[in-house]
Amino acid sequence: MHFETKAIHSGQKCDPSSGSAITPIHQNVSFQFESAEQASNRFSLDEFGQIYSRMGNPTVDHFEERMAALDDGVGAVALASGMTAVAYAVMNICKAGDNFVTSRNLYGGVSNLFMNIFKDYGIEARFVDHEDPENFRRAMDDKTKLFFGEVLPNPRLNVLPIEDIAKVAKDVGVPLIVDNTCATPALCRPIEHGADIVVYSATKYIGGHANAMAGVVVDSGNFDWSQNPDRFPMINQPDPSLHGIEWVKKFDKLAYLVKLRATMLRDFGGCLAPMNAYLMSQGLETLSLRMEKHCTNAKKVAEFLQNHPKVGHVIYPSLANDGTKELAEKQFGGDHYGALVGMDVKGGTVAGKKVVESLKMFYHVAHIGDVRSMAIHPASTTHSQIPSQERLKAGITDGYVRLCIGIEHPDDIIADLSQALDKI
Repeated sequence: MHFETKAIHSGQKCDPSSGSAITPIHQNVSFQFESAEQASNRFSLDEFGQIYSRMGNPTVDHFEERMAALDDGVGAVALASGMTAVAYAVMNICKAGDNFVTSRNLYGGVSNLFMNIFKDYGIEARFVDHEDPENFRRAMDDKTKLFFGEVLPNPRLNVLPIEDIAKVAKDVGVPLIVDNTCATPALCRPIEHGADIVVYSATKYIGGHANAMAGVVVDSGNFDWSQNPDRFPMINQPDPSLHGIEWVKKFDKLAYLVKLRATMLRDFGGCLAPMNAYLMSQGLETLSLRMEKHCTNAKKVAEFLQNHPKVGHVIYPSLANDGTKELAEKQFGGDHYGALVGMDVKGGTVAGKKVVESLKMFYHVAHIGDVRSMAIHPASTTHSQIPSQERLKAGITDGYVRLCIGIEHPDDIIADLSQALDKI
């Protein structure tokens, strides 16, 4: 099936308990076991099935099935937020003393997690410029567990060369984990380009209406964890947290996801609420339509801003002359470049804040991926905790304003931006 069809029809056809064509919200915590033997088998992972809603729920399962289908993965684990997904994806194979190599072009919250929080727990993030994939190889050592990057980095928008980095990752024997939040599977399927694991903040475009939080980890099942057992002891050696289970030996291609669910999710508890899973599944059904409109509008906005006298520089893939445009077209399958537009306003911090405050239709919120147009000044908000030198390396100047273009009429979006720029 094509993507648009999968987004509606993947997963179960109807609810088996009632025949409902829409998966109902299973707003419950526990599940009745048919026998003591069944209960024992589920706790030992000799049988898959519901145990407790912290680790799985029928409504959440349906959303997971759809996400796995859209990315052509072997499975998915849905979580409470995108940050939970990123944290668990890394911690599932990294422990104190380990490191991973990551692109420096990241969402501010992820940058802080990698730079500061993980550091406190003994996990080192090594930041590199992803334009040269060999930077990942140069930064690694025998304690490196993975490579990480954002497909469409927020907010610099310098597209990640997935295929080239994946080749380096495969050559050195580590998995490539990518965050596909801003591109979404409607534009890019990273597994097709060589990524091993994909994470999402489904809170954004997948949900699409800013009414619920969710995160997802999708595994391709393609990475061979057994090729170097000494590099990945957490997934190859007997795990004392669950009766000495050996994840790869018992679950093969599902080892990474089953371990994530049975350890990270079970013990840290960042589970997705059934209501939120229901809303995410609803959002998926219109994702392709919304992304088409988001991208069309964003391109028009970028072209308007490119010629505005009060804008020093516009960041948008279709306007780039450094190979980003061609890379976006290759990975996103045509004339679509995402919904984020960055503009460096002349006048620095004062001018950037003035524009954001002067917008009337745009929402001034710390969010992206809504049907509404939104704007924020990253240097004083989302990336304010990042040292100024690191911010500049990531392309976030003092006058940088991040725009997330919605699905309103493009003339109305441009009119609002025009009157706000006039206020400088």
